[in-house]
Formats: sequence, structure tokens, C-alpha cells
Amino acid sequence: MARKGSFPHTNGDTITMMYTHHTGNVPLPCACTSVKKLSRVLGRVYDAALASSPMNVTQLAVLRCISRRKGEPLMHVAEELQMDRSSLYRALHPMMRDGWVEIGTGFDARSRTAVVSSKGNRLLSKAGQRWEKVQTKVVEKFGRREWAAFVASLEKLRNCAEAATLESKR
Repeated sequence: MARKGSFPHTNGDTITMMYTHHTGNVPLPCACTSVKKLSRVLGRVYDAALASSPMNVTQLAVLRCISRRKGEPLMHVAEELQMDRSSLYRALHPMMRDGWVEIGTGFDARSRTAVVSSKGNRLLSKAGQRWEKVQTKVVEKFGRREWAAFVASLEKLRNCAEAATLESKR
């Protein structure tokens, strides 16, 4: 049986959603779906800002992280970006092919390290300038104080999700 749920939107409108297969007082909307929807919107906005660059916002994030963790195992890059290693390697493949990063062997036969090449650094610098512009526009429109609170709330949500995962494994 489907039921309707309503909640106020920040602009004063009431959003009515149809929910199916929910019992009791499950908080809605879904936290995961809400964050993923926001992520897709932001990804489109940032990718549009980087359109004149050969990289997208995910590649920018990966390159920045590799630059910060120069010579460290790629496992550390994956952990910082909250990516599984196979997703990181899929993201790295076109950057390796295009000469933006150079992969090296790590501390054992299975680990790898990466460094941003000089070509990658030039692209990173140009894309970083475009990123700074869109980041500033988005945050200024949202409000710097609200942004700081939102970032703190996201970190709290991440911690809660990880805690829920640990609890469900017990």
C-alpha cells in the first residue's frame, strides 16, 4: 500500500512524495538517495565549469589527492576519496593513457603509487582555477556560514552511516 508523505521545502513549498513499502515511522526522504541526487546535480555544475578543460570534477579530485599524497600507495588515495580501489583504477586509466599521471610500484608486488606528471600539473593548475570560480559561486550563493554548517552535517552523517554499518555487522 502506498502512502503519501509531505515535508516543507526550504523555499516554503510543500513537497509531497509517494512512498511504498514503508512501515512505521521511517524518516523520509531516503538519506542516500537525497545525497546522491545532490551529488549528481553538483557534478553536472562542476563538470560544466570544467568543460573547457579535458578533465571532469572526479578526475580533478583524484589528481589533487595524488598530488597531496605523492608517492604514497594508491590505497591511501582511495581511502581519502572514499573510493574502492577498482573504481580508483578505472578513474586513473584515462589519466595514465593521456600522460597526466605516472604509476609506479609500491612497497610490495600488489601495491602501486602515483605521481602527477608535468602535463598533469599544468592541466591541474588550469582546471583548479575554473574549480575555484565555481566553488566560490556555489558557496557564496549558499552562504559561507551555512556551508560550514552543511560540511559539518555531512561529516556527522558520514560518521552515523559508518556507525550504523558497524552495528549491523554485530
